[in-house]
Amino acid sequence: MSIFKGSGVAIVTPMRDNGEVDYEGFAKLLEFQIAEGTDAIIVCGTTGESSTLTLEEHAEVIRYCVKTVAGRIPVVAGTGSNCTETAIHLSKEAQESGADGLLLVSPYYNKATQNGLYAHFKAVADSVKLPIILYNVPSRTGCNIAPETILRLCTDVENIVGVKEASGNIGQIAHLAAIGAGMEEGHSKVDIYSGNDDQIVPIMSLGGIGVISVLGNVAPAQTHEICQKYLDGDAKGSCRMQLEAMELCNALFSEVNPIPVKKALSLMGMIGGTLRRPLTEMEPANVQRLEKAMRGYGLL
Repeated sequence: MSIFKGSGVAIVTPMRDNGEVDYEGFAKLLEFQIAEGTDAIIVCGTTGESSTLTLEEHAEVIRYCVKTVAGRIPVVAGTGSNCTETAIHLSKEAQESGADGLLLVSPYYNKATQNGLYAHFKAVADSVKLPIILYNVPSRTGCNIAPETILRLCTDVENIVGVKEASGNIGQIAHLAAIGAGMEEGHSKVDIYSGNDDQIVPIMSLGGIGVISVLGNVAPAQTHEICQKYLDGDAKGSCRMQLEAMELCNALFSEVNPIPVKKALSLMGMIGGTLRRPLTEMEPANVQRLEKAMRGYGLL
């Protein structure tokens, strides 16, 4: 059974000016997401600056998120690492905290082989009972999870259920959908989520069941509706909303994520825009582009 369908927000981790996690601001964001109809919270992912959180902070942010959400929608915890033992440790911590599922990014920098990826993900999955979504984002990790490897993991390992596909390679995603289809009548063996906000509808048209979204941080109701319309059979309406969001989607990736989305939330008065180094403040020209896109989308 799928962990969720629809729009899962890859939520930011607010920081205070002194660099500490802003838990008060985080609670505000979580309540905003739930009130606006987001279908799931994905905490401590790329957008949550997980790579600069200490292990203690990482575990505490997940605990706080689970406690604050209090079962109202699923919480999926990002617990991936390029060290298998670290990923196992974080995954066990998330399970103990009450997370509903895990998101495991492919090991970065190591550039494992496909057999190495299989062994890594299986070892983490075998250490917990939670359902797991793999995260394929080769532009950040330098390592692509092949469709055959994803299908093999979803077939062999009971609690690996899907993938967040952020390769941007529609042909590869179509191949995954094709080889994963037909395992059960009317149900793919692999739950596919778009990992790119500009490809929600294209990926759902290939059998995807939703998105893990950056856009959802600032436009949760609209991102939910893009997915829900498609799930309800209104492909044209979903496509129209996807196209209306394109200028904002592009502006949110005019610099490396999560720099623009944190600036956007700051412009909306939701949180401060503080980032942890090595991320730095957004360039003025890109701030102007972002503001223009937000005004055009009705957010300012």
